[in-house]
Amino acid sequence: MKYQPPSASAAPRFAGIKTFMRLPHVKTTEDVDFAILGIPFDTGCCYKNGARFGPGAIRESSTLMRNFSMNLNVNIFDYLSGIDYGDLDITPGYILESYKQIEEGLKPLLDAGVLPVAMGGDHSITLAELRAIAKKHGPVALVHFDSHLDTWDQYWGQKYAHGTPFRRACEEGLIDTKHSIQVGIRGSQYGPEDVQGSVDLGFEVLTANELHEIGIAEAGKRIRERVQDAKVFLSFDIDFVDPSCAPGTGTIEIGGFTGHQTLCLVREMKNLNFIGMDLVEVLPTIDPAGITAYMAANIMHEFISILALQRKDGKR
Repeated sequence: MKYQPPSASAAPRFAGIKTFMRLPHVKTTEDVDFAILGIPFDTGCCYKNGARFGPGAIRESSTLMRNFSMNLNVNIFDYLSGIDYGDLDITPGYILESYKQIEEGLKPLLDAGVLPVAMGGDHSITLAELRAIAKKHGPVALVHFDSHLDTWDQYWGQKYAHGTPFRRACEEGLIDTKHSIQVGIRGSQYGPEDVQGSVDLGFEVLTANELHEIGIAEAGKRIRERVQDAKVFLSFDIDFVDPSCAPGTGTIEIGGFTGHQTLCLVREMKNLNFIGMDLVEVLPTIDPAGITAYMAANIMHEFISILALQRKDGKR
């Protein structure tokens, strides 16, 4: 494959400009299967901000990641060519302008058939990603890992924030909700109408309590049965993971999932027809020892390994 990381035996992992997995930073769509990109926007945040620094922290921690997935028995770069595309342009403080920039930034990748793997930034960025993806693929299924539903109607009278992207996406016809599922929802609510709001939009909701009760394998089955063979976008808020394993995020909720459980659940989706992914809400200023950023890097590595396995098996 054309683009892959250098060997650690030739160049120390701590040296060089930091890119995801030390992939080449090349602004191209030729001979590329997937592109890592940062979207360092956090103006949509309603509590602790700083997720704009998430892409840099994830890149820094990802230098420890190696090419071979022991869990899936696949060497990523035997089957895929990947690059770090850099960061998309955004305008801090201006969410609608940034949405336009994100759409425009994704268009060359999507037009060329390059699968985008984005690092936020707060969860508000996903609306712009889904707008760009819908222009290419039409409405897509959404698998949403989070402790929060993000289907609020508004914050302080404003329609665009990190708690509203999936309501706006449904209103704009970007999501095929009959094949979509929200996974890991937990924490205190204002009332039963909170979860019911997502159900009314057409989502299936798998709460954290349910997931703990039924186990990873059954949860994976629920996800696969919901999505079926639809084109699917994976949106992963790092606060799905329990704060004991990922404290560096702005709105933690206890009762989540360990790193092991999280990666096992990601692997349960290895046969889904992915067309894109994002990982959001890593807040490095409150991330002791960088463990949240490293958790994020591992989730992304697992996802990319799935893409490689699908190519190996002739499914991509």
